[in-house]
Amino acid sequence: MSIAVKESLVTEVKGRPAYSPGLEGVIAGESTLCLVDEGEAGLLYRGYPIRDLAEHSTFEEVAYLLLFGHLPNRQELADFAVQLINQAVLPQLLEVFLGPMPSGSHPMDMVRTGVSLLGMVDPEAADNSHDANVRKSVRLLAQIPLMIATACRPMNRKSPVRPPENLSFAENLLYLLTGRKGNDEAKAMARVLDVSLTLYAEHEFNASTFAARVTASTMTDLHSAVTSAIGTLKGPLHGGANEAVAEMFLGIGSRERAEAWVREALRQKQRIMGFGHRVLKRGDARSDIIQRHAESLSRICGDRRWYEIATVVDHVVEEEKGLRPNLDFYSAVIYLLMGIPRRLYTPVFICSRITGWCAHVIEQQDHNRLMRPRALYTGPSRREYVPLDRRT
Repeated sequence: MSIAVKESLVTEVKGRPAYSPGLEGVIAGESTLCLVDEGEAGLLYRGYPIRDLAEHSTFEEVAYLLLFGHLPNRQELADFAVQLINQAVLPQLLEVFLGPMPSGSHPMDMVRTGVSLLGMVDPEAADNSHDANVRKSVRLLAQIPLMIATACRPMNRKSPVRPPENLSFAENLLYLLTGRKGNDEAKAMARVLDVSLTLYAEHEFNASTFAARVTASTMTDLHSAVTSAIGTLKGPLHGGANEAVAEMFLGIGSRERAEAWVREALRQKQRIMGFGHRVLKRGDARSDIIQRHAESLSRICGDRRWYEIATVVDHVVEEEKGLRPNLDFYSAVIYLLMGIPRRLYTPVFICSRITGWCAHVIEQQDHNRLMRPRALYTGPSRREYVPLDRRT
């Protein structure tokens, strides 16, 4: 293979389709779940613009939409909320597993292994029918926040973690991760967290979702597919960007230092996290939504430091590189305000994206075709075999 062919990146090979590194731009399947639209809508979940869902719906409604195919009416939503409360229980095996975890264990490793364990004890683990997969998805949606909170509870708090029953999904998650609930500030935080969960819930064939669909295409169980997705999300090129953004803000420290800091980082060709997107070349509509909420929450909390640092970094990067922030950038502002531990930022991502992953697994197995792509061989041409006693 010539150097010119390698450098062209997308290449017609004799008798084979074009090669696209990283599968960029390749259509790998059909889906009714999500349209990534760079136009006015920004993103559609089953046809509904993300702006409308973030503004007018709750995360529970969005989860229902993704899993069941339509927005719920009041009774369906009430029944779904009851299901989530009733299913928020961890099997004893998982409680035992999470108890003795080494203090340095990564939360993503705990969640990945925890989901795999749940697959061992789920009563419908081997049933890949549509209805069984939906029921398993609802159980996972209810169990994962509890799993994260249980795994990360202080070593001296041995009693099982249990969410209050009269709170929304976002209110419960905020309480489980920070202990905040009840007052006006906590309610404002929960509303912004709810918006964040909606924005993170689904994004077409991203790396973790595609990993889940590849795994599901073998007709294995749903928990195995979700375990694949979590392992993929753990990688720093996919999940964890908002954690890196938060660390950057903490390193900058103040608005006064922000411009000089980011210009020096760019001069040294350091990567500024939270900018650009593989698919969204003209900006991320979700970023505009979460930025408005980050500004509002900063005002409510009486702490504009992180938001002001973010806006300065945003301005300089756009000026110097022409890049717009993605969803992760201003999400770091809201998580810092809420006091969510930074190592839990990516697990919080799971609490939301579990809905999209499960919906894709269900869709894949409802209309399955085993995924089996080809590779472009770049090794040596045919070589003559040399017996062992003649090799030098």
